[in-house]
Amino acid sequence: MPPDGSLGQHARILQLPVRANRNPNRTVLFNMPTYLYEILTIAGENGQPTGETFEIVQSMKDATLTKHPETGKPCRRAIVAPAVAGKWSPVKEKGTLSNKNLERMGFTKYERKGNGYMERVAGKDGPRELRAD
Repeated sequence: MPPDGSLGQHARILQLPVRANRNPNRTVLFNMPTYLYEILTIAGENGQPTGETFEIVQSMKDATLTKHPETGKPCRRAIVAPAVAGKWSPVKEKGTLSNKNLERMGFTKYERKGNGYMERVAGKDGPRELRAD
């Protein structure tokens, strides 16, 4: 990365040829992580975030940016939680709690259809509908 903290040629998706199974024409894409940066009022540790942010794709080996690559405004890398689809993530939960999957596992699921009224949407056990009256 250039010493002035500008983007230079480092932020891009690498496309590297891989020679596997004796196929010299096979190409595999390697993606670099996307980082979130926030624009600061002034440069340095005393700079306050302005609320403006931008994302950039860069290698983990590259130094963090100190200036916005296009405007030259001071910036810093924001700390954000990673988006990982693990065993208990909301992404995985959708498939696990689907009506089809719950029925397959022997559960019965009711959904509220009105005030004091619920209808069975998954499973075979229990009444077809439940009423408050």
